[in-house]
Amino acid sequence: MRCVIARYPFDLTKDGVLESMKGVDPETVVGESVTIGRRRYPVKQVGQIITRQDRRDFTSGEVVRAMTKLGFTCHQEPAATPAPAPALSPVQAASAMLGGTSADETGGQAG
Repeated sequence: MRCVIARYPFDLTKDGVLESMKGVDPETVVGESVTIGRRRYPVKQVGQIITRQDRRDFTSGEVVRAMTKLGFTCHQEPAATPAPAPALSPVQAASAMLGGTSADETGGQAG
């Protein structure tokens, strides 16, 4: 399939991409990614390998478009993971273990 990445035409095939990525360890995925074989690669890494161009020369969208047309599964940026709930203070934790309520739940101490 002919596609244009960074203003240059490339004739890409699914088998050719699989062969190019064989033996390449995936970098940490922080943005858009593509599943090739059983591995998930950042699209910029894939684009650099299959085009032999600098990552700054093309957009991730160009690579996603090409990989989708070839039949690979592309993924959007990973969803932000929610921040963990704040930990209980030692007094709150002890109170919860004993079946009591914390001051936050009752709105303060009764008195």
